[in-house]
Amino acid sequence: MHGVITLRDVVANLGVVLREFGAVCVVRCLVASLRRQRTTFLEIALCPKRP
Repeated sequence: MHGVITLRDVVANLGVVLREFGAVCVVRCLVASLRRQRTTFLEIALCPKRP
């Protein structure tokens, strides 16, 4: 287990992510997955908003 977010994980848990973290987090997760960025969900969810 590497902790890397995948598109399959995002889609499987879409409702939970949307309800708990909001639409912005869902979009950021989807973009990261589609770009194949090696990142974790916590890096995306807890990262400060960019200017």
